[in-house]
Amino acid sequence: MKNERIATSRLTQNVLTVPGAEGEAVLFVHGNVSSSAFWRDALRALAGTHRPMAVDLRGFGETDPEPVDATRGLRDYSDDVLALIDALALDRVHLVGWSMGGGVVLQALRDRPAVVASVTLVNPVSPYGFGGTEGADGTLTHADGTGSGAGGANPDFVKLLAEGDRSEESPLAPRNVFRTAYVKPGAVIEDEDFYVDSMLTTRVGEGHYPGDAATSTAWPGLAPGTRGVLNCLAPTHFRLDLTEIDPKPPILWIRGADDVIVSDTSLFDLAHLGVLGVIPGSPGTPGQPMVTQTRAALTAYGNYREVVLDDCGHSPHLEKPAEFLAALGAHLT
Repeated sequence: MKNERIATSRLTQNVLTVPGAEGEAVLFVHGNVSSSAFWRDALRALAGTHRPMAVDLRGFGETDPEPVDATRGLRDYSDDVLALIDALALDRVHLVGWSMGGGVVLQALRDRPAVVASVTLVNPVSPYGFGGTEGADGTLTHADGTGSGAGGANPDFVKLLAEGDRSEESPLAPRNVFRTAYVKPGAVIEDEDFYVDSMLTTRVGEGHYPGDAATSTAWPGLAPGTRGVLNCLAPTHFRLDLTEIDPKPPILWIRGADDVIVSDTSLFDLAHLGVLGVIPGSPGTPGQPMVTQTRAALTAYGNYREVVLDDCGHSPHLEKPAEFLAALGAHLT
């Protein structure tokens, strides 16, 4: 495996590659609080048949830590990905996106479909963002996006992330968040330290993770700001209509059945936590049905297939690598 720094028209990006690999290009895009390292084993597995590569998004891994303009939704990231495709002179590329990276590759598809050979979504963020919506069509609960954005980040997790904490002392230490949220609790993941180190490459601050917070008069009292990672996922900034895409390359949607991050009952959704009574004072605001929203959007798109992996959480590529690679390999061919 090799890390390469690629200068593009927007910034210099770090790309994990497999030297000598040939074939159709497959570009992997990681999720929030992670880096290209999370795709290491998938790249190795595909190197015999394809030219796989994984990019570090801005503010993660070794890519330039340019700030994120959240008012553009995920376009700072997706425009970076498209600039990388141009810099590598790729006429057609298969895109694979995990979690937030799923939204990034969908935005790239929305903006330049002709360059995309196929899309694979791995436990992706809803096309209507993260938090602040209800119903299959992603209706805003409040016009200002109340319930989404950087204000929803746990300050203890942010502090430990900024400090580079590698311990397991706090339940909110990155290592324990990996064990309880990134994968299904109890899953045995080899090289756990490797993935925790990847999480700790995340830049912390108002221009990065989690972003700047804003307040709201409505429950739970917070709204999205204009900078940083969690704000660019807010439904006031990020919302995709997939029906207008032309041409429509095939989309594979792979998800773990036991995901607690992207779910119709997400433990990271403030509205759902209000329903559970974890956050007091809820007026009955329904949680965001993230999986239902994605299925509705992909059904409207048309050319897609859904694969659900049982006994699997947010990271099928780590938890169920054989099943993940079998589904991905079939899709790519």
